[in-house]
Amino acid sequence: QVQLVESGGALVQAGGSLRLSCAASGITFSQYDMGWYRQAPGKQRELVAIISSGGSTNYADSVKGRFTISRDNAKNTVFLQMNSLKPEDTAVYYCNARKLRIGRDYVYWGQGTQVTVSS
Repeated sequence: QVQLVESGGALVQAGGSLRLSCAASGITFSQYDMGWYRQAPGKQRELVAIISSGGSTNYADSVKGRFTISRDNAKNTVFLQMNSLKPEDTAVYYCNARKLRIGRDYVYWGQGTQVTVSS
């Protein structure tokens, strides 16, 4: 059974920092691209950052220079370091694991962790 368990969400003041973690089990973690998405109330879920199985990273323009995604394949964990947080970063943050193979797209989601940034 595949599980993605996020942690690290909290209430923080604007300008502060948080580090989110997502621990994966039930998958060969190193084969998966890992991503962080977020969904604010009344808005669609959006991509925040992604790190490929090879370690390449991409970020949403809104978080470039403030957020850093990283992974530890030995611990089956992906991280999102969030600095200089803004109220507009308030959302539920979801971990995503994805592996594309010919004829099959393996996609898994975590349950989400709440990040609230007060002004």
